[in-house]
Amino acid sequence: MHTSFLFGFSLALQSYAQSSVDLANDLSTSTSDGGADALPTGSGVSYISYSSTVTTLESQASLEPSNTERSLVAISSGSGSRTSTATLLVATGTSALATPSPTYTTPCNGYLEFCDRQYSNITFIAAHNSPFNIPDSLASNQDYGVITQLNSGIRMLQGQTHIVNNTVHFCHTSCELLNAGPAEAYFANVTTWLAENPNDVVTILIANGDYVLVENFTNPIESSGLSKYAYVPSIIPMNLIDWPTLGELILKNQRAVIFMDYNANQTTVPYILDEFSQMWETPFDPTNQTFPCVLQRPPGISNTQAMERMYLANHNLNIPLNLLGDTILVPDIALLNETNAASGYGSLGLAANNCAATWGRPPNFLLVDYYNVGNGSVFDVAAQLNGVAYSNTSCCSVVQQSVARERIQAGRILVPTLIIAGLLVL
Repeated sequence: MHTSFLFGFSLALQSYAQSSVDLANDLSTSTSDGGADALPTGSGVSYISYSSTVTTLESQASLEPSNTERSLVAISSGSGSRTSTATLLVATGTSALATPSPTYTTPCNGYLEFCDRQYSNITFIAAHNSPFNIPDSLASNQDYGVITQLNSGIRMLQGQTHIVNNTVHFCHTSCELLNAGPAEAYFANVTTWLAENPNDVVTILIANGDYVLVENFTNPIESSGLSKYAYVPSIIPMNLIDWPTLGELILKNQRAVIFMDYNANQTTVPYILDEFSQMWETPFDPTNQTFPCVLQRPPGISNTQAMERMYLANHNLNIPLNLLGDTILVPDIALLNETNAASGYGSLGLAANNCAATWGRPPNFLLVDYYNVGNGSVFDVAAQLNGVAYSNTSCCSVVQQSVARERIQAGRILVPTLIIAGLLVL
């Protein structure tokens, strides 16, 4: 006969190896006092750093949930149980009882199917230059701030950084063109969102525009509180098959996976992952509406090596602008409806499926501008690649759709104006 016990999966959990050792020693001590609150004896003690549906044999164990999030519940064979303060939530204390696999009752990143799926086996929608949502700026790439992006379903945040007065800022090409402010403030918003959404994993891709040392980024990440959620991989580098499941990341509360494109050093800063030893990209800043799915960065790796890594598809169409004698690339907003569509020429759906056919698996990240244009079409594309059904409940609201229409109309006016003014490089 079996008895099932359900714990709230939404609790934020933390697990440390030293705590496991200390508690194992505690549980293995003799219960000489013989009282009802005595800890169980026995050498077979194992610790489980998740809270979900746990099934045990009724004849072998008893289970008593605690009212405290940071607590240990001991399970033993016939000797009762009591609660001890610890950083782990559940402990089993019988050599005859195998550690159960978690049964997830709360969706991971919105889908139960993702909980048991490796992080490297999921396609995520990424916001290209996520911090750059400055109104009326030609250099912007998004309509909404990071909190709205995350609430809509964005699960990778990418942005270019530059150093201003010894402080890391998010800036587009140069801080004179667009300065979205200090990175610490942006990371603090992400930290707040993670705290309020304990069943979600977010990836952050930092573009190190000035190629500075990785140590420059520790202060904004740690001061913002983001580091407490940062994932530290078990090996360096991580191949495609090495990544944990989404559920495992959530259960360990390592729900921020942080990459940096250049000058990462995981020996010095273990939680800032080197992008190009673990992920490759299709051509960035694309101006070709066919979006060829070929390996561009890092240069010099073979197709065999690429097959062993995750990959990111850059799907943000650009047009070149001549400003003050410099040529910069800005989003082709006049074609956003086509670019973000689920099907058709130049669409995200067509390009992603071409990638899947070329490489035998879909991209892990689809990097897009103005994700809200298309009424959630970009998320529909990701859902199809992931084999799940997309329900448009988070993106995009009536207001977001209205803003998207205004964005498209502005693009249709802007492009001819720039041509007449001689600013658009043809």
